[in-house]
Amino acid sequence: MLQLVTCGTLATMAYSEHLSRAMIGWTDETDLKQQIVAIASAAGEPRLDTADDAAVSHTDVNPYGVNTFLQQEVDGWKVDRSMEMLREAGVRWIRQQIPWWDIETLAKGEYVNQYGHNTWEKYDRLVDAAERQGIQILARLDDPPPWARTINTGDHHGPPDDLQDYADFVSTFVSRYKGRIKYFQIWNEPNIYPEWGNRPISARDYVEVLKTGYTAVKQADPDAVVVAASLAATEGMPDGTAENDLAYLQKMYDAGASQYFDILGVQGYGLWSGPGDRRLDRINFSRPRLVRELMVRNGDEAKPMWMTELGWIALPQDWTGNTQWGRVTEEQQASYTVEAYKRAQQEWPWLGVMFYWHFRMAHGDDPNKPMFYWAMLDPDFTPHPVYQSYSEMANKPPVLGIGQHQENDWALEYAGTWYPTTDAAAAARSYVMSTHTGARVSFKFHGTDMDLIAIRTPGAGRLAVTIDGSDSSANKVSVHAAGKAYIDLSAPAVSYQERIPVASGLASRDHQVTLEPADAGRPVFVDAVVVNDQGPDYLKPAIGALAAAVLLAVVGVLLFRGHRTPHSAE
Repeated sequence: MLQLVTCGTLATMAYSEHLSRAMIGWTDETDLKQQIVAIASAAGEPRLDTADDAAVSHTDVNPYGVNTFLQQEVDGWKVDRSMEMLREAGVRWIRQQIPWWDIETLAKGEYVNQYGHNTWEKYDRLVDAAERQGIQILARLDDPPPWARTINTGDHHGPPDDLQDYADFVSTFVSRYKGRIKYFQIWNEPNIYPEWGNRPISARDYVEVLKTGYTAVKQADPDAVVVAASLAATEGMPDGTAENDLAYLQKMYDAGASQYFDILGVQGYGLWSGPGDRRLDRINFSRPRLVRELMVRNGDEAKPMWMTELGWIALPQDWTGNTQWGRVTEEQQASYTVEAYKRAQQEWPWLGVMFYWHFRMAHGDDPNKPMFYWAMLDPDFTPHPVYQSYSEMANKPPVLGIGQHQENDWALEYAGTWYPTTDAAAAARSYVMSTHTGARVSFKFHGTDMDLIAIRTPGAGRLAVTIDGSDSSANKVSVHAAGKAYIDLSAPAVSYQERIPVASGLASRDHQVTLEPADAGRPVFVDAVVVNDQGPDYLKPAIGALAAAVLLAVVGVLLFRGHRTPHSAE
């Protein structure tokens, strides 16, 4: 009932231009229908244990990534142009498929294709181009060659007959690009056909593939990072061609998967609703919350998720084909993408890089393929609105959202001399230290509360704190002088991961923070920052207008009934 009343109230409120702008701020949605869905779904949103304050690795990086198919390019200049436009758009990561069959095409250990071309050349060119633009690669390693399977299904999907063949390929690839590519994903969407090929879907069998890939990666490069396959978000299919992603993931954990990945991949398609849809009883952009809850339940709260695919499909108006992936306008595609990144950064501290699906198709010969209409660019490099909106978003300064953020988070800007230190007792096993009064760390956060996680020790100095240019907003710090608040880190004994309240009850907006060592020669330690946002929650802004709107609606109904004529009532 509350959701129905809320929907009616919001529909009435939406006639006000001022309230319409406020609705965008509250929900991160620009479409009225999606604003109503966002607030109504938030009214009944269940609380999930997603361990938002946990110290999570691999979430301190720039989050802006895009899926690319650069292995399909014939012309080198197109690879270079793609990398340039990605860089200009603020993209710092690409998720690039590395089809096994495209490298070890004809036989094991042979790297020449049927045309006599060296199969490594295109990938060397791709890695070179990415390095020139400062773009990192998540390499997706899958799709075996025909010789690796006795049953030829007519495509390249599904695992090989002998997992040692896969291990050898992975080891060769990782060794070739050691020090240049650090992140590797083992397979993609193994819980659905056709990604798992024409064989029964099996989480236990995938874990064997994951174990094989993980072991090969780590043996070739101990510093490399392994990303588990992203599962397709689905409720499953009766014919066995798809298995519920949450059930499948639990089976992965039951089979021991946790020891064979550093990051869990997850998909983030919005399908038929916007990124503000918080309903958990359907497939939408909120699905990762359920995945995160399952990770926490299995003791993996210290591991992150990376969203390896996200997006909305902008099918043309005259489209008559399949619409199972949803349908939005190009303008909605552009705004939803920005809103999705914003929501994730403000609400999901356990999520790292988010890879938009996708940059561009290499060929434009088949516009009847749905894949064509997720793209940022046409094959001739003509940009769609989503490219422009993405560029504007990704080139803005970063802002910390809720949760715990490590000292090396990309949003923290350091000046002067700081010493990065690895220490198993620290949050996420590291911190920074300085003894120089000219040093400084600054950052923005969005929320109402901020705590500092630091180390207290005998002989430590003080940190001077300002928020929004003064000490008054640092209202949880007891010592104030000369426009600054001071946090004393000295203590009789060493104490790690001390959580020190700094500010509480601020306005729910962006705040600028500066931390500076105050005592020359005495060490200060920064381990992490914790942000919380106590409000406004999604219903609070509407509460003041709720009674009036309902009353207006009731009066309107009564007036309508009172003025009906016998003719109009027929």
